[in-house]
Amino acid sequence: MAQQAAAEDRLSRVFSALADPTRRDIVARLTDGDATVSELGSAYDVSLQAVSKHLKVLEEAGLVTKGRDAQRRPVHLEAEVFDLMTKWIERYRAQAEARYQRLDGVLAEMDSASNLDTNRGAS
Repeated sequence: MAQQAAAEDRLSRVFSALADPTRRDIVARLTDGDATVSELGSAYDVSLQAVSKHLKVLEEAGLVTKGRDAQRRPVHLEAEVFDLMTKWIERYRAQAEARYQRLDGVLAEMDSASNLDTNRGAS
């Protein structure tokens, strides 16, 4: 139970971090590869300090890590977080799909019954 609560807390931090469009765009840019704060900042009309704040939120959510490569400090996207989000989304997508399939079955039965009634009336 505690493990599930921890996963849901992490999931909350991830979705909260991704609520901001700039942070979502940073994540999208990092799917192409690691980048420095300066490289990421060049895409936005904000200060490097603002980009650093966005990265801090993403880092606290576990979406990115900062490395050290000689003089460079590349930001790296942590892909396993996407597995956490995907599992959560998939669980609810599967439940919704099952509901739609049951609804399709009910509608098909209603359509069959309606067709039978129509055919009986025509006889």
